Amino acid sequence: MAPRVAKEYVECDQHEKAYQKQAAVFVARKRAVSAKKAKSFRYVRNIGLGFKTPAAAIEGNFVDKKCPFTGNVSIRGKVLKGVVVSTKMKNNVVVRRDYLHFITKYRRFEKRHKNITAHCSPAFHGVKDGDVVTIGQCRPLCKTVKFNVVDHETLR
Repeated sequence: MAPRVAKEYVECDQHEKAYQKQAAVFVARKRAVSAKKAKSFRYVRNIGLGFKTPAAAIEGNFVDKKCPFTGNVSIRGKVLKGVVVSTKMKNNVVVRRDYLHFITKYRRFEKRHKNITAHCSPAFHGVKDGDVVTIGQCRPLCKTVKFNVVDHETLR
């Protein structure tokens, strides 16, 4: 199966004050120089670890420098699963991870949880509260965000 690439240049979404463009794409290049190899007009990469690149990242026209599929962020370290608790932040979600902690004195478990803030790329535009997401560790993106959403399972 041939990889999906954009055949023609489409202007990226402009929602910010500054002009938004992908750093790896030269916009002003000559388009019809040679027809040997059709090079993509959008920078998209495979992050590895068995995760598929979403179709919205390949065919979309958003610009997100913190997206692992279209930006300059690599996934390394821990890969975790959790439930989305909040989607109130712009391009960020709060993921809750529940676990059991063993108390040796009473030989019983107690429930505990951690909330992790993760960057959610516009490729995953349908993420809602209660959905299960897979997050991968990356470099610190801001003060509290050190994870990126890499997979999304919708709530049934």
